[in-house]
Amino acid sequence: MSRSTYPLKLPASIKNAAQRLAKEDGVSLNQWISVAVAQKIGVVETAASFFEQRSQGATRKTLGRLLRQAPRRPAEAGDEIV
Repeated sequence: MSRSTYPLKLPASIKNAAQRLAKEDGVSLNQWISVAVAQKIGVVETAASFFEQRSQGATRKTLGRLLRQAPRRPAEAGDEIV
């Protein structure tokens, strides 16, 4: 596995929390951040794959059919179109 360095600038509060959690896990801050980044990559790529698979075969016609089936009611507070 090749490695590269990246100068990471974190807000002090995030760095302190990461240091605390790394210490609790018994690993270095660098290792803890590497694992956290790897986990985030996995989550994002899994979600992207899921939505890609779910959208297969979707058309405007099927979207229109689904929207017509949705109940008609006013938007909830904060969901209004402005």
